[in-house]
Amino acid sequence: MNTANKLTMFRIALIPVFLIVLYIDFKGSNYAAMAVFIIAGLTDIADGHIARSRGQVTEFGQFMDPLADKILVFSAMLWFIELGTIPAWVGALVIVREFTVTALRMIASRKGRVIAAELSGKIKTVVTMVCLTAMFLPLQQWHITACLAAITITTLVSGVEYFYRNRDIMSLRKK
Repeated sequence: MNTANKLTMFRIALIPVFLIVLYIDFKGSNYAAMAVFIIAGLTDIADGHIARSRGQVTEFGQFMDPLADKILVFSAMLWFIELGTIPAWVGALVIVREFTVTALRMIASRKGRVIAAELSGKIKTVVTMVCLTAMFLPLQQWHITACLAAITITTLVSGVEYFYRNRDIMSLRKK
């Protein structure tokens, strides 16, 4: 297994650690969970860079890297939904966007086309990760509202862009 894939596997292994730290109540548990979340997020940046720079892009990495990201983000979002920090509709919007873009990519793949990550999708990921990280801190309500607005807007914009730019894939004819 190459270095990039090892980092992806490490990020996947960090997800249960993240969840355990969230649910064990101890002084500083929020900060410990935030630290695990940040480390997991940094492995995403590192494995992508390593895979591209060293030519270590693999089918495993192409499938597991985005899956690991989704599980990490969904885990944090569901925690904040449980706490009442994030409304369930924001979490649902993010989940629906992720699954529909993944479905679009699968359809494209069956038609012999690869849909690369759009800049708006990368911005959405960074905004979501930064905002979720910030939510572990004691914030004023307007900070939380700003984060929720940023997550919602970037999620909607990137989802619409993916579907608009790839609308031809959704035709009923097989190519």
